[in-house]
Amino acid sequence: MALVPYEEGAGWGARQLHSPSATYRFASHTIRLKQDWRRLGVAAVVWDAAVVLCAYLEMGGIDLRDRSVIELGAGTGLLGIVATLLDVLLYLLGAHVTITDRAAALEFLESNVQANLPSELRPRAVVKELTWGKDLGNFPPGAFDFILGADIVYLEETFAELLQTLEYLCSEQTVILLSCRIRYERDHKFLKMLRSRFSVYEVHYDSSKDVHIYKAQRGSRKDDF
Repeated sequence: MALVPYEEGAGWGARQLHSPSATYRFASHTIRLKQDWRRLGVAAVVWDAAVVLCAYLEMGGIDLRDRSVIELGAGTGLLGIVATLLDVLLYLLGAHVTITDRAAALEFLESNVQANLPSELRPRAVVKELTWGKDLGNFPPGAFDFILGADIVYLEETFAELLQTLEYLCSEQTVILLSCRIRYERDHKFLKMLRSRFSVYEVHYDSSKDVHIYKAQRGSRKDDF
C-alpha cells in the first residue's frame, strides 16, 4: 500500500487526513475520494506526494497516448484516476492504466476509481492486487511504458521487494516516476539502491510541499518524455 510513517497531531494536516473524504480538481474533473483512516490507516488517505505528481502530469509534458501505465501502492487511487482522465482529456486516445495495491485495500480503491471515472472511461482503468515481490507472475514482465508511485518509499524492509518489482515491470523504454518527501535517512538509502539499477534524475521539486519527483530508467538515457 501507499504507506508512510505518520505521527498524529492536532494541526490542519491531521484533520485533513482524518476527514472521511477529500476533493480535488484535475483534468477538468472534480474528484471526490473517500478516506478511511480508522479502517485502513495511512493507505486510505491522500498524501501530498500524490497531489504533486498529479499536478506534474497535468502540465502535459508526458505523452500517454496508447501507453500502458501502472501505479504502485495506489491507496485512494487519486494518481491512477488522474492519469486516466488526463490521457483522454489531452489526446482522446486511451492509455491502459493498471491501479494496484495490496488485497486489503482493493475494495476501497475500486470504489474510488468507479466513483470518479465516467462509465466510458472505466474500461481503461483496471484495479489489481499487487504485493511487491510476491504477485509478479500476474503481470507481464517489462510490459509497462510508465510506472507511477507516490509516497511508496516508507519501510526499509520493503525496499528490496519494491526494487525487484520495478525491475520486473520495466523494459528498456519504461519511465518510472516516483514522488516522495524525503523524511528519513533510509529514504536516501532507497534512492541509492535505485541508482544502482537505474539512471535516476530529479525532474521536479515542489518547495511548498517539500515533495521531490524522480525519473528513473534503465541505462544512461536522459531523453525527454
